[in-house]
Amino acid sequence: MSNSDIHSYFLPGEKLLWSGRPAQGFRLTTWDFALVPFSLFWGGFALFWETSVLTTPGTPVFMRLWGIPFVLIGLYLIAGRFVVDAAVRARTEYALTDRRVIIRRSGLLRNFSATQLDLLPSINLEEGSFGRGTITFGTSSFQRYKTAGVWTPSLSRDPQLLGIDSVRQVYNLLEKARLDCLKNR
Repeated sequence: MSNSDIHSYFLPGEKLLWSGRPAQGFRLTTWDFALVPFSLFWGGFALFWETSVLTTPGTPVFMRLWGIPFVLIGLYLIAGRFVVDAAVRARTEYALTDRRVIIRRSGLLRNFSATQLDLLPSINLEEGSFGRGTITFGTSSFQRYKTAGVWTPSLSRDPQLLGIDSVRQVYNLLEKARLDCLKNR
């Protein structure tokens, strides 16, 4: 993806203030301190169950098949979610214009969202180390525990600029642009 891709979504006269991409590769979140032990427990129990059923002679076929979905879910929770998250982030780009926040995701799980600055709900800034962080619109990170976004952050339904560099500068640009939009209403 190049900036020209996201420019094709601009409205006439719209000006780019910032563009970027989420952090690439393997990424842990604060939620992973709870999710990793849970996923290891889930996956370990599912493997224990399936191994026990498969090694017990005379176990009905239904019982042998019952554990397979739980093992697959365990594998996703332990490792697959990190692979999916990294793949989705590799195909995501962001733009902040003088009128909107644009989030574009290409590939198999393609998605596009554009939110007018003057209609943005609350803006939450989560700043991490080295100036990298996340800006979410609408819900706090605590409220996201109810959605799949906590397991695979890049697939959250809530609009967000996930794992961006210089997050505070982008946040300041966003707030200034939002105030300008509200003044010009």
